[in-house]
Amino acid sequence: MTAFKAVNWNTPENDYSALFWEQNLRQFWVDTEYIPSKDIDSWKGLSPEIQQAYKRALGGLTLLDTLQSHTGMPKILDHIDSLQNKAVLSFMCMMEAIHAKSYSTIFTTVTTTQEINELFDWVHANKYLQFKAATIDRYYRALDKKQVNDEELFLALGASVLLESFLFYSGFFMPLWLCGQGEMVASADIIKKIIADESIHGVFVGLLAQDVYKTLPHPQRAKDKLTALLQELYENELKYTEEVYTDIGLTAEVKEYVRYNANKALMNLGFEELFEVKEVNPIVLNGLNLETTQHDFFSKKSTNYEKSMEVAHLKDEDFIFDLDKDLLV
Repeated sequence: MTAFKAVNWNTPENDYSALFWEQNLRQFWVDTEYIPSKDIDSWKGLSPEIQQAYKRALGGLTLLDTLQSHTGMPKILDHIDSLQNKAVLSFMCMMEAIHAKSYSTIFTTVTTTQEINELFDWVHANKYLQFKAATIDRYYRALDKKQVNDEELFLALGASVLLESFLFYSGFFMPLWLCGQGEMVASADIIKKIIADESIHGVFVGLLAQDVYKTLPHPQRAKDKLTALLQELYENELKYTEEVYTDIGLTAEVKEYVRYNANKALMNLGFEELFEVKEVNPIVLNGLNLETTQHDFFSKKSTNYEKSMEVAHLKDEDFIFDLDKDLLV
């Protein structure tokens, strides 16, 4: 009879699981903590072309987060031995589902049901989006077998990092570009929380991939396969970018951002950069700057909101003060 193990957090299994568990807890959020309805006036002031690019960018993100929450994380989790790492992946899987729902929260606020349905029809029919999803899914489905070799696991982990650290960012460009100019700022608070999550997801899964890579009998072969996958996805990403952004004149800038994040994905995997990057649009980088987010504590959480991790309970004696009676006269 198989003996099942219980996760034991008292004995570290590596030097990073507990760190990522705590960081995920600190970043926990749900979409209902934010108020994208504050963007309604901003939305009405956008041109129809920008509105369409915005909706399509977020529609594509919804597809990728759905894939990651329903397929990617669960299949990867099943082939990771460390119970602490499994716990971290489980938390990340839940957050991917929250991300996918959050885009709908924004859609529901700024557009009509008919337009939303038309958008999802576009997502389902778009060949570049479907290629992204199908390509990554192929590496996840390789884990369906009972016996998975280390190279297959490494490639699935690598594909996940490419999704988290690279493929999302052509979609993130649009809300960040608008936010950097003071438009759709409330909705961008949600986007920034998603980006913060995807950033640590990419780093964590990248560490798992690096651990597996060290055990491979033919590491260069695995690296070559992953590099070929990146190139294939990159060529598709250029075409997707042209479809979404050409009408608003941002194609060249988004492609530069795509290359920038492709390099980040490779770095998360412990590999050298592949693409030459000249300059990322400074407006987009400004949109990523969480320190400048305007907020108040009575209406919503800001992107730099932090949950209290240590709580001290007040007692009656805490309110007994030894004051000089003369001060009370």
